[in-house]
Amino acid sequence: MNSVMAIGVDIGGTNLRAARIASDGRIDAKLQEKSDPDPEIALGRIIDLIRKIDRPDVAAVGIGVPGRVDHQAGLVLSGGYLDLSRIPVVSRIEAAVGKPVVVDNDCNMALLAEIAAGAASGLLNVAMLTIGTGIGGAIAENGKIVRGARNAGQLGHITVDHHGRDCVCGRRGCVETESSGMALRRHMTEAGFPADTTIETLFLQAGQEDARARTVLARWAAPLRAAIDTLSATLDPDLVLLGGGLGQAAARALEAFPPAAPWFRTPVGAASLGDDAGVIGAGLCAMKGRPQRPAGKRVVLVNGVPAAGKSSVSEDLSRRTGWPVLALDVVKNPFLEHLGGGDREFNRTLGRASYQAIWSIVREAPAGSTFIIDAWFGFQPIERLREYLVMAGVSSVAEIWCHAPAEVLAARYAARSEQRLPGHPDASYIPELKELAKRAEPTHVGPLYTVDTTTPRDCEGIAKWAASVL
Repeated sequence: MNSVMAIGVDIGGTNLRAARIASDGRIDAKLQEKSDPDPEIALGRIIDLIRKIDRPDVAAVGIGVPGRVDHQAGLVLSGGYLDLSRIPVVSRIEAAVGKPVVVDNDCNMALLAEIAAGAASGLLNVAMLTIGTGIGGAIAENGKIVRGARNAGQLGHITVDHHGRDCVCGRRGCVETESSGMALRRHMTEAGFPADTTIETLFLQAGQEDARARTVLARWAAPLRAAIDTLSATLDPDLVLLGGGLGQAAARALEAFPPAAPWFRTPVGAASLGDDAGVIGAGLCAMKGRPQRPAGKRVVLVNGVPAAGKSSVSEDLSRRTGWPVLALDVVKNPFLEHLGGGDREFNRTLGRASYQAIWSIVREAPAGSTFIIDAWFGFQPIERLREYLVMAGVSSVAEIWCHAPAEVLAARYAARSEQRLPGHPDASYIPELKELAKRAEPTHVGPLYTVDTTTPRDCEGIAKWAASVL
């Protein structure tokens, strides 16, 4: 029996799967739970699954996530039915289970498994398309996953028709729009097949010379062949694997569509590990250890609505750590002094410009720098914050959430109204502030520490926490 094991988790829109994996890819134990579109609910179920099969000999945990993933940074960048990009998946799971965690795209995990113990065993250069609701992809070269700058392998977005249907990626005519499971269902509906028609029924009827069935299979398989020919021409892999729920069927349908030119003769085959590929690959990926992450910049977001006590928390943290503070109002106020006050929209415009300036300062700082950023981050979309973190080269984020009861915030804001420069909202803003306080939430882009600013705070503890999570 192998002495070291890992836990592999495969996150799907329908099911969450977790398995204890040996170093040779053998599954030692496996559990399954229903998925959920709510990220917090799904994360809780994932943690429960891991705990149920964890053992002392489990060295690490690997998580396969549908969507765009930055494996090097340990970040989920986007998702579909279940979007985990708003949750610091790696740090949350590590804190819950006490084991190192790695994360990668689920197709990359599946390809690792097929190379180690499946249909691509012994091959070094393999491209894989996973045919399910959509189309995922992964590429291995010389036995290693090709990642590009962040998340290469989005093979479902190979263009097969420049005048084709709109794709969720924003372009037109991607192979996902014509050869995915959803596309197959659309082709069947357009041909007049009943809603309960299966792919096996199509094959059966096509074998009986049914013209409609043959047309549907052609419309589904021909664009896929075009995409595979493109992979063959650009990558020259040893094998193109077709996985996912419709992988076997897609390989069968392609038999009627040989390569379009003699150059494109890459073998095409169906993946062999089925639903187990994701958990096996995730476990094997975890055994390789967390990737060495390049030295980036670190930021502590001191977040909270106006009058929440952010400035005093930021200043104290800076005194204890030596990290400089970049505060939104500190950047904005000199412009108000020189330009004079204005209406609410003018103040918001200055706020957006000051926010961008803060991230530009971080971007220009040397690698390894750490900043405390004092702002109410809810005044801009969370997607903008994520864009700025990437633009600035930030590799590690922690968040301190400052809060107080609405009435306390109102009293603080009223007491400081006379001290604010013209251009800041006056006391008439207080009712809006009180409503904002009721619905405001942290960004959850990194590990979170909550501070009630109406009670004595553990300043030393906050500083130690921030240093430890960064």
